[in-house]
Amino acid sequence: MELLIAADSTPPLSVLATAEVAGVSLTVNPTLTVGSPPILVLTNRLKLRGTNVLVKYLGRTSTTIPNLYERDAFETRQIDEWLEYAPILSRGSEYEGACKYVDGYLLHRTFLVGHSLSVADIAIWSYLAGAGKRWESLLKSKKYQNLGRWYTMISTQHAAVTSASLKKKEHNCSTNVKHDNDSNRPEADLPYAELGKILLRFAPEPSGYLHIGHAKAVLLNQYFAQKYKGKLFLRFDDTNPAKESNEFVDNILRDIGTLGIKYEKITYTSDYFSNLMEMAEKFIKEGKAYVDDTPKEQMKYEREKKIESKCRNQSVDENLKLWNEMVLGTEKGVQCCLRGKLEMGSKNGSMRDPVYYRCNPIPHHRIGSKYKIYPTYDFACPFVDSIEGITHALRSSEYHDRNPQYSRIQEDMGVRKVHLYEFSRLNMVYTVLSKRKLLWFVENNKVDGWDDARFPTVQGIVRRGLQIQALIHFILDQGASKNLNLMEWDKLWNINKKMIDPVCPRHTANP
Repeated sequence: MELLIAADSTPPLSVLATAEVAGVSLTVNPTLTVGSPPILVLTNRLKLRGTNVLVKYLGRTSTTIPNLYERDAFETRQIDEWLEYAPILSRGSEYEGACKYVDGYLLHRTFLVGHSLSVADIAIWSYLAGAGKRWESLLKSKKYQNLGRWYTMISTQHAAVTSASLKKKEHNCSTNVKHDNDSNRPEADLPYAELGKILLRFAPEPSGYLHIGHAKAVLLNQYFAQKYKGKLFLRFDDTNPAKESNEFVDNILRDIGTLGIKYEKITYTSDYFSNLMEMAEKFIKEGKAYVDDTPKEQMKYEREKKIESKCRNQSVDENLKLWNEMVLGTEKGVQCCLRGKLEMGSKNGSMRDPVYYRCNPIPHHRIGSKYKIYPTYDFACPFVDSIEGITHALRSSEYHDRNPQYSRIQEDMGVRKVHLYEFSRLNMVYTVLSKRKLLWFVENNKVDGWDDARFPTVQGIVRRGLQIQALIHFILDQGASKNLNLMEWDKLWNINKKMIDPVCPRHTANP
């Protein structure tokens, strides 16, 4: 949908916040004449006018939280009254009186209407947030404790309203409206990015649950997708059946939902297995790849010493014969792998004839025993990125040496080039962030499971008591810097403490 506003104004925060909570995507265009009320252009080109009218409509269309607006006759009328009352919080002379009134009303209530979030809560929250430093000062002073408790609860438990506030600030910046700098946003730009034309992807391997390092990657992807009004794909890089399972797929989806990530669609690398096999055979016929049966340890030694394999210059026919053994998963095929013929003399180890395909007769968690061979990440990722139309691939600094390999493989494939953008890997003190090592703890019963409160997984730290909004704040505060940092957990928990202190119940008892 399209939200039209006056050229000299900013989009109403209550409208943006309701759209975020309701799961509705809005495109903001400042094209109306000065003083005009906001207009919502629906997909059928019909138009609605006025802030409260838009809020009610978006509340009705919510696909994420039911009953945001329409309830029984009494509660719906209560919501209408709060929507009419909310603008008082934008009037200087009546501001504190309104705060005092709402504070008293919330003395014995969690939400303004009924027992769940409604557009009434979103509207009042939006006007308070829009008051800027005036409200921040009152919140800090704890003058209105019930109102402060409620406001913090809405901010932390419904992160979408905070996301809308950040979007409003970005719009202010793009239209040269002065505002305080938001230190929680990455100060970075994507090279060659065009507004409305970028497509990003977050591509986790379903071999474990998402941890805090993955959270940084996916949040940065979402940040850039929103900044450039582009799209984000969620792709499961399911190329290693020995390590992957549907349990991991389901829990990654759960973690993605917990983080509030909005993606365009879900894809799988396994969707492209037949295309990748065709490309591999094409490489063999063109002399860009060869089948190698060198033992693993010897191959590792030869790569370190820049020694060419004995199989590197064998004939195309011999390569195709061994390739067929791999496809069938025979005893000989299991001993082989397909390697790219790149630069064995390169100073960059990733360019020394990397493995493109390996034989692995283990059934795949998604497609069963259809294939006996599987592509490596290094071979599949450049191909799938290009075929899916990805414009920018965000990769952490640990992949820095592989960037030339990625570009070379796309060049050899003859596919469209994808821009690479590098950001620093998140490292936490005294913390293991390797899924392989975390799996060891799970399999050996050293922990309760992937959601153990001692684990750095998203589910683990949430189980320990972390508010998701604190995690988002912590990660976005680091931005998209390429500088390597070793982060302290204390910083994250201090952010969390500031968020939960106003809403945590306190009890006193005599011994």
